[in-house]
Amino acid sequence: MGGDDPAANPFVTAALPYLTGLFGENWFFPNGRLTTPRASLIPTDANLGLPGRPQSATGQAAILTGRNAPQLVGEHYGPKPNPAVAAVIRQGTLFHDVVAIGGRAALITPYPQPYFDAIASGRRLLSSVPLAVTDAGLPLMTAYDLRNGRAVSPGFTGAGWRDHLGYSDIPLITLAEAGQRIAAIAREHHFSFFEHWPSDRSGHRGSLDAAVSHLEMLDEAIGGLLAAWDDEHGLLIITSDHGNIEDKSQRRHTRNPVPTILAGRGHAEFAAQIHDLTDIAAAARQFLGLNQQSTANNQQLTVNPRGET
Repeated sequence: MGGDDPAANPFVTAALPYLTGLFGENWFFPNGRLTTPRASLIPTDANLGLPGRPQSATGQAAILTGRNAPQLVGEHYGPKPNPAVAAVIRQGTLFHDVVAIGGRAALITPYPQPYFDAIASGRRLLSSVPLAVTDAGLPLMTAYDLRNGRAVSPGFTGAGWRDHLGYSDIPLITLAEAGQRIAAIAREHHFSFFEHWPSDRSGHRGSLDAAVSHLEMLDEAIGGLLAAWDDEHGLLIITSDHGNIEDKSQRRHTRNPVPTILAGRGHAEFAAQIHDLTDIAAAARQFLGLNQQSTANNQQLTVNPRGET
């Protein structure tokens, strides 16, 4: 959530009808919390008390664990977790908590076979989110899952898998259909996580116009997601591990607050508890009826089977 300069901030000129319809004009400036009947918006601190620019590994670890990963390891670190960040993740995440009580959890972003080959050979490291998934004993989604509608591509439509990864049989879907599919898949799990990393790439690379187009694409997918979301039984949380796309005057991460959006049952109550990235896991745990102690402490956990996040 950045400044009002249209030459730097693509949010200023992007056409975002779904998010603007939800929160009103200029919702993307850090002017405080917004609450509507459908959703809440919280400018959220990603700096977590440390100097420097937030990084992906520690930011994602904070979101998934509820612990201040940058403070625990002594720095913002990324993009991939080092042994210290990995140790924080292995102490327990939302994935671990749901698995521990027999609930259904999944990372619904799929990976192509070359990714698995690179991990197996040591040429590539798991980032924080798939590390949390696999350490909890869960499988990562594959092309098979994407092909059969059990996963959604990070780019939403599947075009990238066809055009750049060689999977010519991946079905193409619209942005709105991708959002609807995320909602449908979420109904099959107590906790599901969708990772959209192309916005980070758009912040680091490319033109301002390309960033505007990317935000408009994201808004359309979110529109489909909101249209299909079951507010009565699900809590939708949209957030980011750091800022960067909101300031195209430079190509690094920023210290700006990130937008956290909550939609669904009790969204305002949960939003009131969120101030920084470490508060998101607590909101998810409370919604799901999970004991907020990590599984590392061997606490008995319970889950509300009608709750989905």
